[in-house]
Amino acid sequence: MVAGRVKYSGPECNRTKRLTPKFQTHHLALPPELAGRRLDQALAELLPQYSRTRIQRWIDDGAVRVNGLSPRARDLVAGGEVATVEARILPETGVTAEKLPLDIVHQDASVIVLNKPPGLVVHPGAGNQEHTLQNALLAHDPKLAHVPRAGLVHRIDKDTSGLLVVARTLAARTALMAALAAHEVEREYLALCTGAMTGGGTVDQPIGRHRTQRTKMAVRADGRAAITHYRIEKRFRAHTLARVRLETGRTHQIRVHLAHVGFPIVGDPVYGGRRRLPAGATPELKAALEGFHRQALHAARLSFAHPKSGKAMAVEAPLPADFAALLGALARHAAEARP
Repeated sequence: MVAGRVKYSGPECNRTKRLTPKFQTHHLALPPELAGRRLDQALAELLPQYSRTRIQRWIDDGAVRVNGLSPRARDLVAGGEVATVEARILPETGVTAEKLPLDIVHQDASVIVLNKPPGLVVHPGAGNQEHTLQNALLAHDPKLAHVPRAGLVHRIDKDTSGLLVVARTLAARTALMAALAAHEVEREYLALCTGAMTGGGTVDQPIGRHRTQRTKMAVRADGRAAITHYRIEKRFRAHTLARVRLETGRTHQIRVHLAHVGFPIVGDPVYGGRRRLPAGATPELKAALEGFHRQALHAARLSFAHPKSGKAMAVEAPLPADFAALLGALARHAAEARP
């Protein structure tokens, strides 16, 4: 496989079911396993292509009916009800188009796969209304204003680099969101960790909001299920380059899980702890480690079934220059220690 290129294989490799939902009006039977959940929560789970906020707005506007009646968002599901949702997709009005450079790895009528640089925020938020990936996507393709979140199917942190997939149509976003929920989108990352791993493993620990520091996440018993698989890609004297595969997609999942098992990501300002230098670090390595001011995490590989053709796609992105330079300094330091 060539880095930064897309590879296809035949439809027989496709494990994702082709979806043919109605995009203007959805008729849903609320399953018994959602009994006791708020209606807006249940509908957001059944219709992952729409945000819960959007669904709440539709409920308030009378665009949702349950057993023929107008419900409230907080009403509890009993199980077995029939819901009708009139999907009213209006153009995004709160996010302005802004022409920014995009590293597009693949593009067709249904999807865009791009390689996000470190430092770029994905969605506008408090303090980041401009200069985000969503702003750039709306400038690149104005039709994305008619797709929720400008077609973004998943996200990575501001200072994490690598691959993201964008759906150019509502049909494509529906299929990709369903594939994500069914764990049929494979996401592999490269993470440079502090500490010498002796082998790979799996972290199966729930993640939730930190109890006192609300901007952080933490492993906690009452959190949401989270599973991370990791294996050694390359070992240095006091660091390990790990290849990490996500089975779930919680906020900060890789960063929280690797720190939890004692191998925090180099440069992570939130979960990395005090910066540690290996014994005998050369001036070059010391400068490289102290000058790396973000988490050393890169979304290196993405594979999924194309939402329209069903063909299996696999995309890879090379490491950004700062990450590659840091690995080079570590490799030279390790070589100098050999007899």
